[in-house]
Amino acid sequence: MANSNRTTIFLALVVSLGGFLFGFDASVISGVVRYIVPLFELSDLEQGLAVSAPSFFAILGMILSGPLSDRWGRKKILIYVAFFYTFSAVGSALAGSFLVLVIARGIGGLAFGAALILAPMYIAEVSPAAKRGQMVSINQLNIVLGFSAAYFCNYYIFDFAESAHSLAVSLNLKEDAWRWMLGIEVVPALLFWGMLFLIPKSPRWLIMKGREDDARLILQKITPANEIEEEIEQVKKSIEDSKESNGIRFKELFKPAMRLVLFLGLIVGIAQQITGVNAIYFYAPTIFEASGIGANAAFAQAIWVGIVNVVFTLVAMALIDRLGRKPLLVAGLIGVVISMSLSAYGFYQASYQLDEQSITNLPEEVQSFDFTSVLGIQYQDDLEFKEALESVIGKQNFKNHQGAITKEAAVLNPKIILIGILGFVASFAISLGPVMWVLFSELFPNMIRGVAISFVGFMNAIVSTLVQFIFPWELSNLGNTLTFLIYAVFAVVSLLLVIRLLPETKGRSLEELEKELIKQ
Repeated sequence: MANSNRTTIFLALVVSLGGFLFGFDASVISGVVRYIVPLFELSDLEQGLAVSAPSFFAILGMILSGPLSDRWGRKKILIYVAFFYTFSAVGSALAGSFLVLVIARGIGGLAFGAALILAPMYIAEVSPAAKRGQMVSINQLNIVLGFSAAYFCNYYIFDFAESAHSLAVSLNLKEDAWRWMLGIEVVPALLFWGMLFLIPKSPRWLIMKGREDDARLILQKITPANEIEEEIEQVKKSIEDSKESNGIRFKELFKPAMRLVLFLGLIVGIAQQITGVNAIYFYAPTIFEASGIGANAAFAQAIWVGIVNVVFTLVAMALIDRLGRKPLLVAGLIGVVISMSLSAYGFYQASYQLDEQSITNLPEEVQSFDFTSVLGIQYQDDLEFKEALESVIGKQNFKNHQGAITKEAAVLNPKIILIGILGFVASFAISLGPVMWVLFSELFPNMIRGVAISFVGFMNAIVSTLVQFIFPWELSNLGNTLTFLIYAVFAVVSLLLVIRLLPETKGRSLEELEKELIKQ
């Protein structure tokens, strides 16, 4: 029994490296944008595309991974996933143009869309029922560890690049730090690829293909001997049930009886993204630079986003079966409202002013411009200040050096911004982050669960991509205050809907929930 537990844990740890790479690949771009915007002279929407490209392609990866893994096996597709991660990291690091960078990151998106589906699927299929929840949660934990690792790597690469160390100079890190940020993903990607050759094929997939003897040999290593035959029979029955449910057409999901449960799924799925989580994760250093603390401190503060994310994900894992799903969602959404409102207030009370001394601290590329028209003038919001500076140095120059200029001009309390952002991350990590997928597995009835989760997950991914894509445009055209206030408003609407409509699912049978939610 002890050996089977160790084997299961080993398999879960190997496969969940795909989750780690998902988190790393998603958030490493947060440190890259400050380099590629001036290098490729990106507009706001082009910057958004560079960030959101993996999420867009991930939708395709999510759609294709299930059918392909049913045909060729979970293990084989995971090996391709590891290869795509590696190829994407190398291609992104060597990109000589914006188009090549987007394509390379898109290939990585195919990988992490597939990994998001296949890693928990494989882990669930090799784990005993009593341990399945814990084993699958390893993947979720590895995702947030990947987020955190990317922030650490970005900070240390940036810090080393800004030093006068001879190695940093010889490697031209001052200009090429972003290539190392993207390229370092090759290390865990190759580790993932190599380790995958050590794991067996999924026993469930082998049974699907009529290879019961091969499945039995694998189950002997991960399942108590007296439970193997029962496990095989359960898998066979599950496969037969799935074949029957696959005959249900997509339109069944939109019948009047399903209206409430589908609406509940959409509320939670859309709320998870529309409240701004991926704006925070993917643009953390940019947000902190906007508070006037400078690039080095912004990268350092982004590390805390990763640490808080990990800590409160662990808290959620400990509480979700004790307190229930709805209390965590309500508490988390209240925290999101407060945190986003606090961030909006932090930017609202800011003012901006340049004097002759601050001009001398600006990058050399902009010091030669005539700042006479803006010297000594106090601007009460970031949009007014941005418009004035663009009239002096040009739109692209302001975009390229916005962090340095803001550091010299901004008068605000950056601790308010930091508390607001970290409060948001903590609130999300104990609620919308882990609770959503648990609710999806409980809300939808057996016969449409696969179709329903696919549809709501697709809508979740679409909203995620849009949030990442338009965030730079929002900051430039709506301003910092209004952007964060919009996320707070979305959180208020989500909170009211959750309180009013969502039932508690903890400790209730799937049949009981189906009877309550499906209106015949």
